[in-house]
Amino acid sequence: MSMRPVGLPDVPEQTVMVARAAFPKGSLAIRVRDRLAEVFADEPFAEAFGVRGAPGLSPGALSLVTVLQFAEDLTDRQAAAMAVRAIDWKYALGMELTDIGFDASVLCRFRARLADNGMERVVFDRLLQHCKDAGLVAAGGKQRTDSTHVISAVRDLNRLELAGESVRAALEALAVAAPAWLAGQIDVTEFAERYGPRIDGWKMPGSQTKRDRLAQVFGQDALALCQAAWAADAPVWIREIEAVALLRQVLVQTYIIRSDARGRRVIKKRDADDGVPPGQLRLASPYDADARWAAKGDDLFWCGYKIHLTETCTTLPDTDADPDADAGAGGLPNLITDVHTTDATVPDVKATAPIQHKLAEHGVKPAEHYLDSGYPSADLITTAMKQGVRMVTPVLLDRSAQAKAAAGFDKTAFTVNWKTRQVRCPAGRTSSHWNPVKQHGKDAIVITFSVLTCRECPFQQQCTASKLGRRMLTLRPEELHENLARARAEQKTDTWKNKYALRAGIEGTINQALDITGIRQARYRGLPKVRLQHAFSATALNIVRLDAHWTTGPLDRTRRSSRLERLSYRLSA
Repeated sequence: MSMRPVGLPDVPEQTVMVARAAFPKGSLAIRVRDRLAEVFADEPFAEAFGVRGAPGLSPGALSLVTVLQFAEDLTDRQAAAMAVRAIDWKYALGMELTDIGFDASVLCRFRARLADNGMERVVFDRLLQHCKDAGLVAAGGKQRTDSTHVISAVRDLNRLELAGESVRAALEALAVAAPAWLAGQIDVTEFAERYGPRIDGWKMPGSQTKRDRLAQVFGQDALALCQAAWAADAPVWIREIEAVALLRQVLVQTYIIRSDARGRRVIKKRDADDGVPPGQLRLASPYDADARWAAKGDDLFWCGYKIHLTETCTTLPDTDADPDADAGAGGLPNLITDVHTTDATVPDVKATAPIQHKLAEHGVKPAEHYLDSGYPSADLITTAMKQGVRMVTPVLLDRSAQAKAAAGFDKTAFTVNWKTRQVRCPAGRTSSHWNPVKQHGKDAIVITFSVLTCRECPFQQQCTASKLGRRMLTLRPEELHENLARARAEQKTDTWKNKYALRAGIEGTINQALDITGIRQARYRGLPKVRLQHAFSATALNIVRLDAHWTTGPLDRTRRSSRLERLSYRLSA
């Protein structure tokens, strides 16, 4: 497939006439075409398409279809049908009224091409640049970020189901790619009976003994397949099939292979004592190598991904305002400036620096960045401050036993003299040791008071419960310590609490993303395609907000009263 960069074609006269008659007040698709046509150009996609071969559909037009598809939460078939029967979509795409459109599979191939070439964010970034040029977004303002979980597009599997389904997935792939080779390695009839239907926990034996035996059978079959695939006489490309490579990973993560006293090879399913891989490495499905299990609190447990949305914000959230309008001060809409997707195991604090880097890269770095307590650390607060970004976020409080119990002397009761490298306790005694160390890869300082000093102190019981009877403190380097102490003190004030209320509006944005684009459920498999889904979802949210900004004045956003209130007004009148 080749591409000749032509962009969106001119709208035919007949299509213009019918669309204007059918939509005298316009529609989202019509206004997007009239105001944002330059965003959906072909040139940015040139590297993903060849220059030889039959010409394909315009990537700019397909990207516009995809954005409209997410703005209306449509499937590929529904989006392809809209391009045929919806007059305003024909107007947006510059199609003749008699144009029969395209097959729905084109959208799938288009997304795959974007994901394979790292172009997931092209349209989002171009729309952001357009808004920046139009003065709707700028650096130096206020922005807020929050995350939510995303459920993968594959079914949830327990460890036994995963073991069996991984064997089944590898067999299915080999049956297509290397049927002759596979027939020479296994008893096809026996394996077809065992792995023909999908592995389902509801159909497994009820007794634990039989389930353990079945797990061993799955492990033996997986081992036999892997040994055959990695044999010296096996074609190299066999082991490069994704399902086969994933089967090997599942085998290593789920089973232990040992030799017994007689030298026979024994395979055993791993249990807690044998150790299992950490969550960020542990496969959750043979059909999505990037999906991971994660938990948040005691109630939320999911398999999939996590998305972080960042948007501009200029006013306190108005719960009675139209969420689609979501305008800030001066009538400017609150627009999404960054979308960041990771697997489910990545903590929020790991996303802070990449998000701020992206904002700076696109020239929309905020002066104040509002986040919840999962995002900050002393290092991040200090680094952001040096880069001109003030993180307005509740930092984690002192986790010492004294601070938790709100009794005794926490770290704030001690005076640190950084020049003399000593710490003075509330009783006026000074520390005896100052030891710079590395903790979890970060610089820290361990302060130790002498046993003799603490043993004679009248406040010993209030200060430490150590068996040695002496107090120890762990501090960060001076700049980080001071910044952290300042942030902890500031967040206790009413002024800071009132200011931080601005962050709450991001919850409405996430809810809008769920309602309009269904962002909570992954449509595709694999992190690159999920990132593409989220980038187009964020683009769709931005055009919905821009459309509300174009069609609704700030003074038109009146408070919506409930039906009960309106009845009360009528009765009182």
